[in-house]
Amino acid sequence: METKRMAGPYEITHAIHIGDREIVLGENPADTDGVPYMCSYCEANDILARYYDAIGSEDYAEVVAAFGERIREQAEKTRAELRQERLGDEDDCPITEKDCIGISSEDDLNHKVVVIRADVLRPEYRTANRQLRLCTGGFGASPHSRGSACYCRELRSGRQSRFERRDILGVMEVDRLPQWAKDGLAAIEQAEKKLQGVSREAR
Repeated sequence: METKRMAGPYEITHAIHIGDREIVLGENPADTDGVPYMCSYCEANDILARYYDAIGSEDYAEVVAAFGERIREQAEKTRAELRQERLGDEDDCPITEKDCIGISSEDDLNHKVVVIRADVLRPEYRTANRQLRLCTGGFGASPHSRGSACYCRELRSGRQSRFERRDILGVMEVDRLPQWAKDGLAAIEQAEKKLQGVSREAR
């Protein structure tokens, strides 16, 4: 049986996630206070969800209009951000199997540049500059491991994220990386060495 997604007393009936925000529309048919419909933003992780900047009304059309307007605003904001981070024509297209080296259960992915499958990323992020990551650890990075989590740092931003081993399309040789990716890799490795040095000094 499918579990209903709830925000307090409201059942979430529609949700759109684009860029760094999710916009949701909810309904509470049992409401007695005159606000059976609501629209809000949502931030969530694997454990908790936070709904904020909510708009409530008894007028469904009014709330749907707010839902649509927030989607439009967030889409425009995301498009502007993606234009700013655009690194070259070759980065507008996703990396495919023919562009990287496939992996098997025998491969150790620790400290390798990996390519995330485009279809596990949200549509607006299915480009090379979001697929290329440095795998920094996790049980899934080791061969024949029972675990599947792989922790990665995005070469573009250095931001850390978690993927499953099955989400990884392949690995990329460093000499085949575009210059921006080589620069990002060097920056991540330099930051890790500095952190290791600080850790040794603290002992």
